Amino acid sequence: MPDSRLGHQSIAFPHSPAILAAACVSGPKEGRGPVGGQIDMVAEDALYHQESYEKAEHALFLAACNRCLEKAGMQKENIRAMLGGDLLNQIMASSLSARDLAIPFLGLYGACSTMAESLLLGAVLADGGYADPVLCAAGSHYATAERQYRFPLEYGNQRTPAAQWTVTGAGACMVGVGKGMARITHGTLGRVTDMGIKDANNMGAVMAPAAADTLLFHFQDTGRSPADYDQIITGDLGLVGSRLLCELMTEKGIPLPEGKHMDCGLSIFDPKDDTHAGGSGCGCSAILLCAHILPKIMRGEWKRVLFMATGALLSTTTAQQGETIPGVAHALVLEGGK
Repeated sequence: MPDSRLGHQSIAFPHSPAILAAACVSGPKEGRGPVGGQIDMVAEDALYHQESYEKAEHALFLAACNRCLEKAGMQKENIRAMLGGDLLNQIMASSLSARDLAIPFLGLYGACSTMAESLLLGAVLADGGYADPVLCAAGSHYATAERQYRFPLEYGNQRTPAAQWTVTGAGACMVGVGKGMARITHGTLGRVTDMGIKDANNMGAVMAPAAADTLLFHFQDTGRSPADYDQIITGDLGLVGSRLLCELMTEKGIPLPEGKHMDCGLSIFDPKDDTHAGGSGCGCSAILLCAHILPKIMRGEWKRVLFMATGALLSTTTAQQGETIPGVAHALVLEGGK
């Protein structure tokens, strides 16, 4: 068997598993954003006909998975594995969806990096012949994340300028060996970084060092540079994190050329909606991937992109105990063609 390892943290996929189909759903605020017209289903309100925001998060997650199955033309009985995660306590939105679908399930928690993490592991399973096809999904909800990680909405607290708005919605991708929307050719697993930040309202500063670390190892392991990609896409660094990433990469001698870096957190919402530093949450990069990035690759507008979702690994427990917030970022190379 050929060695698929590249350098210290990266993987090459010899069979280039593909994203066969993708679907996403969102809340109304996301539907008003720049990619709103490309989202498969936009809910009329954040409750999505449910009794609570938590139940709405589950329903949106399940809707994205079902829509992906429909677009792939597959029955759930033919899916060998489901990989997914969310921000709700003990990843309950994805776990309940896996219960409803009755697909073998591997629950993941990478915070906002979960979409990239699920695709990386899905590609490993499909490329190695262990499971094909694999359903990979991630989702989040503004209302549930706010009262879980910060304050109940009823509290009415002011948000700081560095705060980001958790995306309400979910995305799902079908991964398998064959012709699809885009091929997954390489992946880079991220290390957990910690710069000593404790502010749960400044996640961009937490995630930017992790993004820079993963990006540097990706270039080192693959022998590539920013010039080899049409776009380097980060998950949800937002305004603060995106600026920090560019500064860190310049300090390391690998600046990101103007126009080469796109951040999902800066691309999901209408600028007229006050989201402060931008979007965040597992659903942020998941929706942008399904609604915007993959269609551009399919149309040939982008030949090769580096998709790198970032996550702030905090919890209510650690925040209340004064612990610092670690960050992580996982990256994968998406290419067009057969």
